[in-house]
Amino acid sequence: QVQLVESGGGLVQAGGSLRLSCAASGMIFSGKAMGWYRQAPGKQRELIAMFTNSGKTLYDDSVKGRFTISRDNAKNTVYLQLDSLKPEDTAAYYCHTYNPDYWGQGTQVTVSS
Repeated sequence: QVQLVESGGGLVQAGGSLRLSCAASGMIFSGKAMGWYRQAPGKQRELIAMFTNSGKTLYDDSVKGRFTISRDNAKNTVYLQLDSLKPEDTAAYYCHTYNPDYWGQGTQVTVSS
């Protein structure tokens, strides 16, 4: 049974930083495409960063240069470093794996101005 468990969210002032973690279990993690999504109230869930199957990293323009995705295959964990946070980054952040698709429960990030 695949499980994805996010952690690391919280309340931070604009300009601050957070590090999100997603611990995976029940799957072969190494080489697996993994993505971070977010969903703000009243908006659709959007992909913001991901590792492709080949290990390439992709970022949405809204976070490029501020957020960094990384992974530790020994710990079956993917991370998202959030720097230079803005109030518009406030959202629930979700970890996702593909084929088959699984989602974590999400972790809330709130950025105050």
